[in-house]
Amino acid sequence: MLSATINLLGLARKMQHLEAFIHVSTAYANCNRHHIDEVIYPPPVEPTKLIESLSWMDDSIVRDITPRLIGDRPNTYTYTKALAEYVVQQEQEHLSIGIIRPSIVGASWQEPFPGWIDNFNGPSGVFIAAGKGILRTMRANNDAVADLIPVDVVINLTLAAGWYTAVHRPKTALVYNCTTGGINPFHWGEVEYHVMSTFKRNPLEQAFRRPNANITSNYLINQYWMLVSHKFPALIYDLYLRLSGQQPQMMRIFNRLHKAIGLLEYFSSQEWEWKSDNMSMLLNALTPEDRKIFNFDVRQLNWPEYIENYCIGTKKYVLNEEMSDIPVARQHLRKLRNIHYTFNTLLLVFIWRVFIARSQMARNIWYFVSDYGET
Repeated sequence: MLSATINLLGLARKMQHLEAFIHVSTAYANCNRHHIDEVIYPPPVEPTKLIESLSWMDDSIVRDITPRLIGDRPNTYTYTKALAEYVVQQEQEHLSIGIIRPSIVGASWQEPFPGWIDNFNGPSGVFIAAGKGILRTMRANNDAVADLIPVDVVINLTLAAGWYTAVHRPKTALVYNCTTGGINPFHWGEVEYHVMSTFKRNPLEQAFRRPNANITSNYLINQYWMLVSHKFPALIYDLYLRLSGQQPQMMRIFNRLHKAIGLLEYFSSQEWEWKSDNMSMLLNALTPEDRKIFNFDVRQLNWPEYIENYCIGTKKYVLNEEMSDIPVARQHLRKLRNIHYTFNTLLLVFIWRVFIARSQMARNIWYFVSDYGET
């Protein structure tokens, strides 16, 4: 990533009529800070020296030193993004530069149409897993801001920044924190509620279980529910597949899911404060007509409507499911509900027969609780 940025800058310097150089970074390039201004912070290491050092190291050495290199950042992605910003800034005397920092990019808000998405990346895969009934628990802070940003907002801001950079030619690189949390906040607990309610009204086809995912900030509780609601059912289902002569697959699916939510966990368990003065300045620099065409005013974003469109978008454009088949999907959910109630009833009868009915003390406790409830 870093070498590619350096090579691209070298190419840009050779373009005699280049009007603007717009670099797309991430709002989490400096996630080791709580408050993030629209400035380029000093890099943790000199980028060119790092590249030179890595050039003679084999992969095993690189793996060993990586944790010490990235320090308190969660991964190499955010680390190299911070280095790339510094590399781009060094060319501001030769190029007119703008740097875009989007947060967690999600489905489109308006263009090409509401809810458009074409991949499982980021929250999209997590939403689908929740809708399919595969995801039951996720570690996140319900009260933390879920700084999602629609993909068309990022694109519109990038285009507008390109125009402004080419016309006004700022002396120093302008940074645009493309985020929503400080302008129109929405929280992870609210995301959970609207995702679940949307998929219950508009269920996905052939769901594994009824949608019922929960968010917790407690590590031990999350690990418990991962064991009970993820791994144990996966083992049972894979056993059924083996006995029926089919290839087991659920444990592999859950392992991939755990990896995906593990990557998101760092960003869903805390929150940041991003300054967005340059984003506001750029919006005010546009004409009223251009503000409509290149709309990135997230103050207008209706979150419940956006999340509903996002979920339906994953159904239509990622999974290629037809909305006309929703009645069949609802019938399947009712079937899963009946199976769930039947299983719980049989489990209760089993517990009664094995444990309570055979123990005088257990029966006495049971009758005491029952009598207490009636009084």
